[in-house]
Amino acid sequence: MTTTPHEQLVNAKRWVIKIGSALLTRVGEGLDRDRISWLTKEIAFLREQGKEVVLVTSGSVAAGMQELGWEKRPHALHQLQAAASVGQMGLIQAYATECKKHNIHTAQILLTHSDLSDRGRYLNARSALHTLLELGVLPVVNENDTIATEEIRFGDNDTLAAMTANLVEADVLVILTDQDGLFDSDPRQNPEARLIAASAASNPALDDMAGEGTGSLGRGGMATKLLAARRAARSGAVTVILSGEVSDNLRQLAAGAGVGTLLWPDDEPITARQQWLLTHQVKGRVILDDGAVSVIRQQGRSVLHVGVKQVEGQFSRGEMIVCCDISGKEVARGLVNYNFEEVGRLMGHSSTEIEVLLGYVDEPELIHRDNLIITS
Repeated sequence: MTTTPHEQLVNAKRWVIKIGSALLTRVGEGLDRDRISWLTKEIAFLREQGKEVVLVTSGSVAAGMQELGWEKRPHALHQLQAAASVGQMGLIQAYATECKKHNIHTAQILLTHSDLSDRGRYLNARSALHTLLELGVLPVVNENDTIATEEIRFGDNDTLAAMTANLVEADVLVILTDQDGLFDSDPRQNPEARLIAASAASNPALDDMAGEGTGSLGRGGMATKLLAARRAARSGAVTVILSGEVSDNLRQLAAGAGVGTLLWPDDEPITARQQWLLTHQVKGRVILDDGAVSVIRQQGRSVLHVGVKQVEGQFSRGEMIVCCDISGKEVARGLVNYNFEEVGRLMGHSSTEIEVLLGYVDEPELIHRDNLIITS
């Protein structure tokens, strides 16, 4: 008898659960401690079923806003950092207090984008998380908003949750939200909207369904959740977008019930190094001719300057750039061996001409295949 995608979750061992600000806070009243109590009780239940759990939580900024008496989320980065530093104390204390009732030890993990784009720190974070899970500790992960800058912030904790799922090689990523899941249209405007029970994460039809939109406290809407599901799929994780307002949803999900929207990975998982490459922020892009695109896609070879038609952005050596075809569609991305000015001088020329044009040679390739990942 064939099992449904939801039923296959019964055997999923390692879970990453993300909960957002909309669920964790009461507008004007700060943290919703009843919700935190419910969540920790459900996590305790999952652990009793033999699941390993990593919690990715929002809420520090919203909690800090309440402590500071702010009714509207600020836009200035320094104000967000201040609110996060104030709110983080109460947020982690609330989790620790509730988890202690279930004899669960907790550990706080604060990350920035630069932590994961640096190879050494990426491996250290990975090792720390794996060790905590081996010790039976619940890692509580949040973005380090207090020191993050516009250049290194994740932008939303859906992205952070997906990167955490990649980092710990999770079987399932659960994104708790205030909706029942992903609908084919906005259920707040269309009473006939239909819940998408399950789909391949890569299904392009999902993009129009996800749309855009953010709440007053959070930064992520359904579009970021879909993007997170696709990122988590790269390491083979299933993602479930699930209502955190239904008391037994997590238990039902663990039992194989068809709750929420399940998005399964339909491509082969990528390597750990490729996952690390995808943690880098993009600093520029190059447009490649058809020949270069064909060689990259079909033969997995390095990107050479001779195939470059256009250079965009001000990137430095070692930074991440996107490679696009003539139409502008992304083909691959990787760590570049030359800065934008050098690439501008070298584009269209063969590797044998590099020294003549620059007076030196760092690498013969624009992007070496070991630092390149095909994305479409």
